[in-house]
Amino acid sequence: MAQLSPLRSRLCDFDRAYALAIRIRETTGRHQFVLRTGDPIQPFRITETRPAMDEGLVLHVA
Repeated sequence: MAQLSPLRSRLCDFDRAYALAIRIRETTGRHQFVLRTGDPIQPFRITETRPAMDEGLVLHVA
Protein backbone atom coordinates (compact mmCIF):
# COMPACT_ATOMS: atom_id res chain seq x y z
CA MET A 1 0.00 0.00 0.00
CA ALA A 2 1.29 3.47 -0.87
CA GLN A 3 2.33 5.89 1.85
CA LEU A 4 -0.38 8.46 2.63
CA SER A 5 0.45 12.12 2.26
CA PRO A 6 1.12 14.08 5.48
CA LEU A 7 -1.30 16.68 4.09
CA ARG A 8 -4.08 14.07 4.08
CA SER A 9 -3.56 13.38 7.78
CA ARG A 10 -3.90 17.11 8.54
CA LEU A 11 -6.97 17.52 6.33
CA CYS A 12 -8.70 14.42 7.72
CA ASP A 13 -7.97 14.86 11.42
CA PHE A 14 -10.46 15.04 14.27
CA ASP A 15 -10.23 18.83 14.61
CA ARG A 16 -11.41 19.33 11.03
CA ALA A 17 -14.21 16.79 11.44
CA TYR A 18 -15.33 18.55 14.62
CA ALA A 19 -15.27 21.99 12.95
CA LEU A 20 -17.27 20.66 10.00
CA ALA A 21 -19.84 19.02 12.31
CA ILE A 22 -20.29 22.36 14.12
CA ARG A 23 -20.79 24.22 10.83
CA ILE A 24 -23.30 21.65 9.56
CA ARG A 25 -25.18 21.82 12.88
CA GLU A 26 -25.34 25.62 12.69
CA THR A 27 -26.52 25.50 9.07
CA THR A 28 -29.09 22.70 9.29
CA GLY A 29 -30.12 22.79 12.95
CA ARG A 30 -29.82 19.00 13.05
CA HIS A 31 -27.73 16.91 15.42
CA GLN A 32 -24.43 15.69 13.97
CA PHE A 33 -22.38 12.65 14.94
CA VAL A 34 -18.64 12.24 14.37
CA LEU A 35 -17.72 8.57 13.92
CA ARG A 36 -14.34 6.87 13.81
CA THR A 37 -14.18 4.70 10.69
CA GLY A 38 -10.89 2.82 11.04
CA ASP A 39 -10.12 3.72 7.40
CA PRO A 40 -6.83 5.64 6.96
CA ILE A 41 -8.22 7.41 3.89
CA GLN A 42 -11.25 8.71 5.84
CA PRO A 43 -10.58 8.27 9.57
CA PHE A 44 -13.68 10.23 10.66
CA ARG A 45 -17.18 10.46 9.19
CA ILE A 46 -19.91 12.99 9.97
CA THR A 47 -23.54 11.93 9.81
CA GLU A 48 -26.99 13.03 10.95
CA THR A 49 -27.97 9.41 11.54
CA ARG A 50 -27.60 8.09 15.08
CA PRO A 51 -24.79 5.52 15.01
CA ALA A 52 -25.33 1.81 15.55
CA MET A 53 -24.03 0.26 18.76
CA ASP A 54 -20.98 -1.19 16.97
CA GLU A 55 -19.94 2.09 15.32
CA GLY A 56 -17.20 4.19 16.91
CA LEU A 57 -18.98 7.31 18.18
CA VAL A 58 -16.46 10.02 18.95
CA LEU A 59 -18.66 13.07 19.36
CA HIS A 60 -22.31 14.15 19.32
CA VAL A 61 -22.93 17.78 18.33
CA ALA A 62 -26.37 18.61 19.70
